[in-house]
Amino acid sequence: MEAKALAKYIRSSAQKCRLVADEVRGKKVGDALNLLRYSMQKKVSLDVEKVIRSAVANLEEMNSDVNVDVENLVVRTIQIDEGPTLKRFRPRAQGRAGRINKRMCHIKVTVSSEEA
Repeated sequence: MEAKALAKYIRSSAQKCRLVADEVRGKKVGDALNLLRYSMQKKVSLDVEKVIRSAVANLEEMNSDVNVDVENLVVRTIQIDEGPTLKRFRPRAQGRAGRINKRMCHIKVTVSSEEA
């Protein structure tokens, strides 16, 4: 059994999000959620947690006739892709303008049972 979830246009850079994703890749879902909720001091960890919970809910919805045991689920893959960049400008000295890039990312998560 396997399920996927996708969150697009998360307002964090892909580089910052990958730091969080590397910590939970390959872990059991319960351990990953506890790590994200209580141990990680990053803002994007709440977004990653939300996507993992969504993938678990998708798995339960797809297999509603079978009892899904959340304890046996593993975060198989977690992929962070770059999204679009908002370009903003700030005034600088002597009439110049400095560009500010507000980056976004997309998060893809796959959870599956341990025996898969």
